[in-house]
Amino acid sequence: MATTSRSQTAGVCAMRGSCGTKGWFGATLPCPYDGPPEDSEDDAAREMLVDICGPQYVDTPVCCTSAQVKTLRDNIARAELMIASCPACKNNFRDLFCAFTCHPNQGTFVQVTSTQNTSTGQTGVKSVDFHVGSDFGRAFFDSCKDIKFGATNGYAMDMIGGGAKNYTGFFKYLGDEKPVGSPFQIDFPTTHPPQLAIFDPEPRNCFDHDLSSRCTCIDCPDVCTILPLLPPPDAASACCIGPISCLTFSLTLIYGLVVAGFLGTLIFRKTRCGKDRKYERVALATDAASEQTPLSPRSRNRGLVGASSLQYVDGDSVRSQSESRHLGRGASLLDPIDTVQPRHYRLNNFLRRSFFRLGLFASEKPYLTLALVFTAVGLLNIGWKNFEVEKDPVRLWVAPNSESKIQKEYFDEHFGPFYRTQQIFITSTSPSSEKEPVLSWDHLKFWAGVEKDIRALESVPNGYTLEDVCFKPAGPDGACVVQSVMAWFENDIDQYDPDTWAERFVDCANAPAECLPDFQQPLMPQYVLGSVPLDPENASRFLDAKALVVNYVVSDSLDTGIQERAMEWERTLRKYLLDMQGPALEAGLKYTFSTGVSLEEELNRSANMDVRIVILSYLAMFFYVSLTLGNGGAVRDEDGLFTALKRWAVNLPKLLTGSSVSSSTHSIDSRNVPSLLPRLPRGLFTRSKVVLGLFGISLVIVSVASSVGFFSAIGVKVTLIIAEVIPFLVLAVGVDNVFILVHELDRQNQMHGPNALGFSAISPTSTVQRAQVESTNEESDTGSVPTYFSAEERVARTLAKMGPSILLSTITETVAFALGALVPMPAVRNFALYAAGSVLLNAFLQVTVFVSALALDLRRVEDNRVDCFPCLRFPPRIMLHDVPQSSGLGPVAKFIRRRYVPWLSKPFVKGFVLVGFLGIFVPSVISIQHIQLGLDQKLALPSESYLVKYFEDLEKYLDIGPPVYFVSRDIDVAVRAGQQQLCGRFTTCEDFSLANVLESERQQRRNSSFIAEPTASWIDDYLHWLDPSKEYCCRVRKRNPTVFCRPTDPERLCQPCFKDREPTWNITMNGLPEGEEFMKYLQQWLASPTTEDCPLAGRTSYGAALALKEDGSGVEASHFRTFHSPLRTQADFIHSMEAARRISEDLSAKTGTPIFPYSIHYVYFDQYLRIIGITKELLGLGLASVLMVTALLLGSWRTGLIVTGVVGLTIVSVMGVMGVWGINLNAVSLVNLVISLGIAVEFCAHVARAFMNIGSGLPVDHPSGQKERDERMGIALVDVGPSVLSGITFTKLIGMSVLALTRSKLLEVYYFRMWLTLIISGALHGLVLLPVVLSLAGGAGFPTQEIDEEWVSNVIRNDYEYAPFIADDDSASD
Repeated sequence: MATTSRSQTAGVCAMRGSCGTKGWFGATLPCPYDGPPEDSEDDAAREMLVDICGPQYVDTPVCCTSAQVKTLRDNIARAELMIASCPACKNNFRDLFCAFTCHPNQGTFVQVTSTQNTSTGQTGVKSVDFHVGSDFGRAFFDSCKDIKFGATNGYAMDMIGGGAKNYTGFFKYLGDEKPVGSPFQIDFPTTHPPQLAIFDPEPRNCFDHDLSSRCTCIDCPDVCTILPLLPPPDAASACCIGPISCLTFSLTLIYGLVVAGFLGTLIFRKTRCGKDRKYERVALATDAASEQTPLSPRSRNRGLVGASSLQYVDGDSVRSQSESRHLGRGASLLDPIDTVQPRHYRLNNFLRRSFFRLGLFASEKPYLTLALVFTAVGLLNIGWKNFEVEKDPVRLWVAPNSESKIQKEYFDEHFGPFYRTQQIFITSTSPSSEKEPVLSWDHLKFWAGVEKDIRALESVPNGYTLEDVCFKPAGPDGACVVQSVMAWFENDIDQYDPDTWAERFVDCANAPAECLPDFQQPLMPQYVLGSVPLDPENASRFLDAKALVVNYVVSDSLDTGIQERAMEWERTLRKYLLDMQGPALEAGLKYTFSTGVSLEEELNRSANMDVRIVILSYLAMFFYVSLTLGNGGAVRDEDGLFTALKRWAVNLPKLLTGSSVSSSTHSIDSRNVPSLLPRLPRGLFTRSKVVLGLFGISLVIVSVASSVGFFSAIGVKVTLIIAEVIPFLVLAVGVDNVFILVHELDRQNQMHGPNALGFSAISPTSTVQRAQVESTNEESDTGSVPTYFSAEERVARTLAKMGPSILLSTITETVAFALGALVPMPAVRNFALYAAGSVLLNAFLQVTVFVSALALDLRRVEDNRVDCFPCLRFPPRIMLHDVPQSSGLGPVAKFIRRRYVPWLSKPFVKGFVLVGFLGIFVPSVISIQHIQLGLDQKLALPSESYLVKYFEDLEKYLDIGPPVYFVSRDIDVAVRAGQQQLCGRFTTCEDFSLANVLESERQQRRNSSFIAEPTASWIDDYLHWLDPSKEYCCRVRKRNPTVFCRPTDPERLCQPCFKDREPTWNITMNGLPEGEEFMKYLQQWLASPTTEDCPLAGRTSYGAALALKEDGSGVEASHFRTFHSPLRTQADFIHSMEAARRISEDLSAKTGTPIFPYSIHYVYFDQYLRIIGITKELLGLGLASVLMVTALLLGSWRTGLIVTGVVGLTIVSVMGVMGVWGINLNAVSLVNLVISLGIAVEFCAHVARAFMNIGSGLPVDHPSGQKERDERMGIALVDVGPSVLSGITFTKLIGMSVLALTRSKLLEVYYFRMWLTLIISGALHGLVLLPVVLSLAGGAGFPTQEIDEEWVSNVIRNDYEYAPFIADDDSASD
């Protein structure tokens, strides 16, 4: 100790003895005393002083009396309840206050600055200056600052130092006059007068090698084993070039090189072409002259596959004219001698014949087909009696064998389910964007009344109150856990006034242990205050907090009866809080809240709102289908609706002027006769397909219902995702096939119907010969084939043509969806099963009953009966034979043939397409790296839900994360080795014990472990509870030490449990209880209530932390509680679970016993630990299935690879948009990616099959192979392009556009955005990229067996051509 001139005297005191109290109550005040120290009054006082302050006080006079020594002992004992685990802090604490109270040279460093009159009329000390050296002050603070107080998951400094951040703040808190603390003011000046000494002894450090000072790792980070550095989970990639990753840099560089090469090639070719332009002009002139030479159609070979330009193929044999019928559409236009023999694919032929038979049966016997199919459908729907909706999130998103689910069940079984929290955030109604502090006397008064009302709430109808449902840690007779600032005011704000409440508030916030609530657990400020600002010295400004946080903790139970009781009270609380929002606004407050039932109720409300969106989508699709389906079969001599209206408007003035046209020698076109009302085309009434469209959409509903019935019968529950997604999915797929079938039937009608192109009108009742579609007689003559097919045969030929395409898309979609059943996540698995079943059933219904409906509708049209009213019939019309002939193509097909295909066939355009789509692929891959995991629960709620604001406030104001429990099991804690595997506050604890590792992770890896608070270690608090120096903790009867004292037993009857025990209680654990003795004291500890005299007792803090064996012979399992750091984002929640799993796995490996983490959110985020792998697995298996099915059904691995690659690129582009449009990867988006895989096939399958069903069998490397593939590509686009565009793209766009109207953010983000991206990307890839790649590298084709010789012959006779690159007649005049 530093000394000055005054300290050279024999000794001097500044105060000594007791001079009464400040008032009638309170601690005694010392007397000012400027005299020498004196010897102790008796030996007992001396012994007590030496015991407390050390041997330096054995034979020296002191400045204290025996009463002061006893007071010193009591005050130090109260502090040591929280700091005794660290000897350095304990010894420094004793050195400081022993010197302040009793040191013989007290007067050299303590100076009385003011006095006061006491209740006894004496003069007592009012304030003093205590001059302490800064070195000792810093070391003292450092030795105490990291001591943990496990019962609160906090620090001892929060209790004894007011949460001080430095030694000056620590000393200030210790010296402040307060009711529970120092009865007078002790100031610690930082400057010292020269006449005084400084108290600056050698401090004790927690890392000293002296065992009397050394602390354990739990309380002293400096002695902890250093863990290897672990970067935070969101750290930048290890491989980076500047601010971007190596992958991004590589892809960008490669794409840049590709673009540069493409542009260089263009420039080179353009330069070279300039030199050869003269030669090309000569060549073109020669070609033009040759084309002007009249040739027979049979000699024309431009624009058709297998033309005479291919005649030089070596080894190819020629066939007779009778064999040309097998070369496919348009083949008979070629000279047989100049035609290469095409290949045939047996599976393709088999499928066409099978679908022809099925179509013929369904169209000839429609009512029988309807009866049989709907009987089977009715049987499937019997399963609806077992219909059940799964709403439990755990059963939805967690696999039955999931580790998180098993661990949750284990935790619930052994420790009870986690509590049901009712949470409220209260803020001021400040109009500014920056929130004003919420604390004021008026606000507290108002909220005190609200809490009083809540405590008195009675539920309806059973009248339950908070007392009936709340969590009571002290047992049934204890108090409810209500975490609110009102607890600091003893739930009675009326005891305070506008002048005193703030001081009380700050005192309690700084020292929660001195303001214990009625449930006797310190209430830390981070539990009840939100967004507390800091001053420049990093101290909390509690009065400026932006929010109050209130938690009503309600008990949960596995007993459904108890659970329902809690839910009934929660519903009453929800209603009350909603009703009180108006009065709160008037008081200047607003609040957001959530109850235990809120989330489920709001999610169900959202689902009910989504039903309207589903219905609206179906209606929009219905109107589109009804208006569009009837436009493809126009009669050639009949005006359209707009043409008829235009003609009527032109002729109407003639009626008004009385002019007319009359002639006896010329026929009059009745359409030009003026009339008062417009003459609407009869096709508007007969060719419309409203009923057929409604029937097609109803089949979607039937298929979904049947799928639900079937899977309900076998016990697969429906989920909300299934209810929301499956109708959209099946509708999108089902309507596509409806368009494809109807469009193909229109084509068949144009070729083989009563008004077929170039044919004389044939009565539908005429007797004709059945088409020899199934004939394999190669000697049959084309003349034996009829020129007209009946309606039934045309429908059968339609199904024969498009059935294999429907089969291809259906199988790939069904297999892709069914692969989802491999995912253990029930929501995804059930969705996959329902989706696969619905799509399969819908396809079956379309090739059976819808085909029957097609036949019936075709009969109606040809019988001139009105749609929707088939009893009404128009009279037959006379067919005009001199009307202009038309190609029969619709406007979309004309555009594709005249504009799109020629443009897409240019080499420059193909190169541009490939480079352009590569430009889509590269950014998509880069964007995929930035896809986040998780599902923001706000998105699942209606936009106007009160929970949306609550979750926003939760992220903004809650300054503490969720609790996390590390559960140990199968550890025998009754033996020393088991204790040492868990403990952390004894010198013999293992370095990597559970408590030590958790503390090291918190201290050294805070950013990667997500552990923010000290661990509540029951084993350490229990063994310290046995410490005999804590006289009010473990006590037994003096007369009968086998009997434990009750908390109310007087001190004179009891003594510490381990008093006079040999060996004495010590931090080496030597002599601490084991075996039966351990269990005996443990059970008493768990039964002892937590009080101010003994905060280490276990009933309140650890009553639910241990699961004892049924016979009480041991501990079956126990948990160690800590808290995560505040988790603001979905990524934080996921990373926190990953970190906890990592820590528990390391602990299990080090201790050799199973340890697992549990937090309430883990079970919901368990999916994200595997979702990336599941996504890769599902998409990989899906693409593999697409490859196998397409290669098998198309008969070409090359084309199958191309289709699979294009589908894969579509999925990559969808995932790329996810990264930039805020769409996270979760179970919902994973389901949509699986859907995207299946639907992407729709955009490709029909084009690919049409491409493969045309061709002459030329090898890919044949000199004319490129020309052949270009023509096949063009024919395929003209053939099925309109169906893909209008039947697949537009139908999906219309259905999805309705989702833009939804108020559900979940539907908007995860359905509207994803499906809109899918539709646009699928259409671009299927109609732009796929044709280009097929034209460059598509497999050799297999001409179909369709017999169109009549149509072909008619075309030859009329000198027409059917080639994709030749303008149609309608455009000849353009």
